[in-house]
Amino acid sequence: MRAIIFDFFGTLTDPRAEVGRRTAFEATAAALGVPAGDFWAAMGGSYPQRIVGRYGGTRSTLAAIARQCGVTPTDDRLDAAVAVQVEGAERVRPPRPGVLELLDRLRAAGFRIGLISDCSSELCEAWPTTPYAPRVDVPVFSWREGYGKPDQRLYSAAAERLRVPAAECWYVGDGGSREHDGARRAGMRPVLVTNAAFPEVGGLRTDPDSFRPDAVIDDLDELPSLLRVPA
Repeated sequence: MRAIIFDFFGTLTDPRAEVGRRTAFEATAAALGVPAGDFWAAMGGSYPQRIVGRYGGTRSTLAAIARQCGVTPTDDRLDAAVAVQVEGAERVRPPRPGVLELLDRLRAAGFRIGLISDCSSELCEAWPTTPYAPRVDVPVFSWREGYGKPDQRLYSAAAERLRVPAAECWYVGDGGSREHDGARRAGMRPVLVTNAAFPEVGGLRTDPDSFRPDAVIDDLDELPSLLRVPA
């Protein structure tokens, strides 16, 4: 096994941060002049389209969502809303405790590091400035590729760009979007991170319990032992 491909949200990021997403959206709604409940519903309903780039970048996305809510924001309001949205997006992606050191350790042990994320424009636009970027050899974003998990093209793209056969890749994620099923069908070895220490986000993992990954860990700090990485 020569590569490890990670999910992003709830896997590399601190799972606890996800509970702040609604508050972040409420701040964006206020900046746009859109009722918070309407904006939350529209953002949730548009998620499948947003993560494959149908609305374009963050500015065009917010303009489109505001119009869906019956509001046409002025340029000044839209500028302010973009700044608020970007700030809110940053607050929901802080690194999981110890994960940056873990990535450094895995790379030092010789593993190639990949990423497959179902994400909207904010992560892609900010990626080069994040602390994850220098530690991930190949990021694959649904927003850029035009399709989401468990589409096989995402997994194929990650393996090909890492220059590692899929059969020599671990796939590590907290579940949702049938990501582990996609990894197995691609020929990778799936590892489920249960996030058992974060009960407040337990409901975010939506994949059926009938799925059986190759391995189950409660937190990423168990990964080196699973992969037999030297201390």
